[in-house]
Amino acid sequence: MNRSLWRDHVLPFGLLLGVLAAASLSGDYLLHRLNLVWVGRYLGILGTVLIIVSFYYSLRKRKIVTSGNPVTLLRMHEFSAWLGSLMILIHAGVHFNAILPWLATVAMSVNVVSGLVGRMLLKRARALVQDQREQLQLRGMSKPEVEQAVFWDAVALYIMNQWRKVHIPIYIVFMVIALGHILSVFMFWGWV
Repeated sequence: MNRSLWRDHVLPFGLLLGVLAAASLSGDYLLHRLNLVWVGRYLGILGTVLIIVSFYYSLRKRKIVTSGNPVTLLRMHEFSAWLGSLMILIHAGVHFNAILPWLATVAMSVNVVSGLVGRMLLKRARALVQDQREQLQLRGMSKPEVEQAVFWDAVALYIMNQWRKVHIPIYIVFMVIALGHILSVFMFWGWV
């Protein structure tokens, strides 16, 4: 059985990102088409709340809070962060009004990608590469031959293993930039 890390895991990951992008563009298009652009402003608020709610899992994982089932909270984290990100992407739309909101959108997008790497790819990719190594060794290949045969999958796995080094700092950058955006909205909307 010739399984490939790229075909079995990286491609579906790319497709999921494509679905997120298509849903974002479709949502923005529909709001414009139905003359409901104002709804997008409030989707940003709701999306931000969902992302903040998703942070509860991180607090539980680090034992800052003790209540809640970690497995259930992880699922809630993944769902609310994905849905919140979708809402924020629809909120951002294709408008080029200011740099701060776009910086927040870029930081959030990088964070979504890194979160999906951790969620979708890493565990399965490790198992796949290990399974490939074992299968090739069972066929009688030497260790150097096995390593050469799985080289590109091992490179992809190494790169994916770096995801936490990106995920948490980018989340912090995203939250700081988003907070700046939110404060500027309050100032310009006259709420403060």
